[in-house]
Amino acid sequence: MTTDAPPEGPAIEVAGLHKSFGDLEVLKGIDLTVRRGEVVCVIGPSGSGKSTLLRCVNLLEQPTAGKVTVSGTEVTDPDVDIDRMRRRIGMVFQAFNLFPHLTVLGNLTISQRRVLGRGKAEAERLARAHLAGVGLGDKESAYPAQLSGGQQQRAAIARALSMGPELMLFDEPTSALDPELVGDVLAVMRKLADEGMTMLVVTHEMSFAREVADRVIFMDDGQIVEEGPAEQVVTDPQHQRTRLFLARVLDPAAAEVKEVG
Repeated sequence: MTTDAPPEGPAIEVAGLHKSFGDLEVLKGIDLTVRRGEVVCVIGPSGSGKSTLLRCVNLLEQPTAGKVTVSGTEVTDPDVDIDRMRRRIGMVFQAFNLFPHLTVLGNLTISQRRVLGRGKAEAERLARAHLAGVGLGDKESAYPAQLSGGQQQRAAIARALSMGPELMLFDEPTSALDPELVGDVLAVMRKLADEGMTMLVVTHEMSFAREVADRVIFMDDGQIVEEGPAEQVVTDPQHQRTRLFLARVLDPAAAEVKEVG
């Protein structure tokens, strides 16, 4: 089985994806294609299946049914080398998941050396380049506890990039941050988008989705309710459920008053 993909093929293809946890059906037949170089933001209420969709793409969750293909390789194929595939997929979580006993540089080099077999000098060179790219060039000797939440998340992004991924998955990367720290992380993600990185982003940052995404997908109750160009979905949604969600997110006070009235 080859993991080489035709350059013109989609980055991600999801077909008929279902995922259940016991009797709870979380994903109810998701079909999704993400083109190479495209930024797709997934929005929706808590419990709608957004994070589960993301985790199924790199098989952190095993789908109940359906097919997921990344760069031409079906990751849901029982015979696939999933560890090899995951090296091509960077993922950034809500929690930063940095090793507290390692410096920032150590966090960025350990997987490069143990998983990819890179030498120390090469791993450190790449790590330093990516730290500089996220504005943390002066923090390589710091430990995670010495960094702010926003700095830790940027370090986590740099760590993922150091593995040389073909695409990046972001699972609400700013949800655990204080509001004043969100902007620095989003700026790094904007830079990645400008550089052509394929990105599938679960987010509640509507301004980021509108300004940076090529497409926005709205999920509710385990299904894709609406999708389209970012500006259209965020500013002029066609589905009533999307309109209600965005009204609550963009102006929660007004939505609450209207509901009470």
